[in-house]
Amino acid sequence: MPNKTAKPAAKATVAKPAAKPVAAKAPAAKAPAAKPVASKAPVAAPAKAPVAAAKPAVKPAAAAPKVEEKKVVTQRQGFKANEFVVYPAHGVGQILAIEEQEIAGAKLELFVINFIKDKMTLRVPTAKVANVGMRKLSEPALVKKALETLKGRARVKRTMWSRRAQEYEAKINSGDIVAIAEVVRDLFRSESQPEQSYSERQLYEAALDRLSREIAVVQHSTETEAVKEIEAQLAKSPRRGAKSETAEGEADAEGDTEDTDGDDTTVADEAA
Repeated sequence: MPNKTAKPAAKATVAKPAAKPVAAKAPAAKAPAAKPVASKAPVAAPAKAPVAAAKPAVKPAAAAPKVEEKKVVTQRQGFKANEFVVYPAHGVGQILAIEEQEIAGAKLELFVINFIKDKMTLRVPTAKVANVGMRKLSEPALVKKALETLKGRARVKRTMWSRRAQEYEAKINSGDIVAIAEVVRDLFRSESQPEQSYSERQLYEAALDRLSREIAVVQHSTETEAVKEIEAQLAKSPRRGAKSETAEGEADAEGDTEDTDGDDTTVADEAA
């Protein structure tokens, strides 16, 4: 009898310790698995911040297309791009482009004119071309008339130099090629005649420069060749070259008579 009871007791003691270690291992494995998952959450949050900061850098690039709003045309008011024109106050220039620009909130079309010799670029509104007197180059027939004018008799009015100087400046800035030729004719002095004063020389050179530029462009020659042609025409004038004192006195008397009439007309115009 004692032997039979001892055997089941031994079996029970063996089975109990086997069940306890299995229950203890299960909770130990779950606890460490939850900690690494929690540590990954804060790592993902800072990665989003630099992506959001990079977006404003793209916005300034959107302002670039505004420059393309300027429209470039090739013809306005009968004038074309790359065409030579005469601007009365500055002489012969070339139209580089006809642009549309926005100035003070208003859109304007402008002629971009380059004066190569003066190293100057001028922008003139296309709507004001008539007001400023801009014109096309003279026709060959008008250039020939201007050259013929140089061979005429010089007409010097018997008035104060300051008044004559103003009239000469007005003719130079008028843009009229024949009027400019008259200034060159009246102020030219040959070697046998008295030298010009400083102010006379300045006006003469300004008129000669305007005239020679236009003739050179019309005739497709250089300015040097145009100046030589002008001087050749001036040499044919009746008051140029060697002549007797009597002949000079008669010519001056005739010129004075004509000039006095011209002064009277001018005074009458001013009075009116």
